Amino acid sequence: MSAVGRFGVRRFSVKRSCELAADCGLINCKLIMKKHIPNILTLMNLFAGCMAILHLLNGEWRLVPVFALIGLIGDAADGIVARTLGVHSPLGKELDSLADMVTFGVLPGAILYHLLATAYTGTFDYEGVVWAAIPGFIITMFSALRLAKFNIDERQTSDFIGLATPANTGFFVGLYLIVHFDTLIPGDWVLNLPLLYILGLVFSYFLISEIRMFGLKFNHWGWRGNELPYIFLITCVLLIVFLRLGAFSIGILTYLSIVLLDNVFLKKTK
Repeated sequence: MSAVGRFGVRRFSVKRSCELAADCGLINCKLIMKKHIPNILTLMNLFAGCMAILHLLNGEWRLVPVFALIGLIGDAADGIVARTLGVHSPLGKELDSLADMVTFGVLPGAILYHLLATAYTGTFDYEGVVWAAIPGFIITMFSALRLAKFNIDERQTSDFIGLATPANTGFFVGLYLIVHFDTLIPGDWVLNLPLLYILGLVFSYFLISEIRMFGLKFNHWGWRGNELPYIFLITCVLLIVFLRLGAFSIGILTYLSIVLLDNVFLKKTK
């Protein structure tokens, strides 16, 4: 082969190698970006939880449920996106728990503290630490226990054992909505110290209980096998129509009622 021919082959090889390297780099970048999309959604959940707590502390009542909802969307979306893209990772699992601890651990505890403080002082404009409201953070402590148990419990796939932290947060956000906004349920019914203390204890128990609770993950859209989720969803729609913002807390109580009915009565007949 002539010198010119050898030079042409070498030039072609170098060019092709560069193209392949560029292609590989581009592919790696795409893989890395795809891998971190669920983590970005998880961080959105974490940020939303921080913002909800910040607005609660600043008395900006209308933005608290908005950011709580954004956190819930981020929490649901990260898992869906991770499954769709097939990019599960140990980092994502740990990050998800840390984000949930803020949005679904610290936030509901802070909301219960706020409700207790308001009930104790008789005003939204309380100052300093209201020691009578400190027990509200029992929800935060038991949420941490719940998340730690969930991470090492391989029994929880489609169903849950114990109340999921997003559902628990939904209940206390619902109480917050009843107190701060116009609902068909009077806010004075919620601002009752003994009632709030009892709710804090009861929901702390549900968080770490061994009660099996149905999830809302559907393997198929048929009625058989999905009776409880469908009954719950239909009930939630009716509650929203008739109770508006008051439906959130009542919806979680309805969920727990269906769960207890299923565990105590229905399973005995199966």
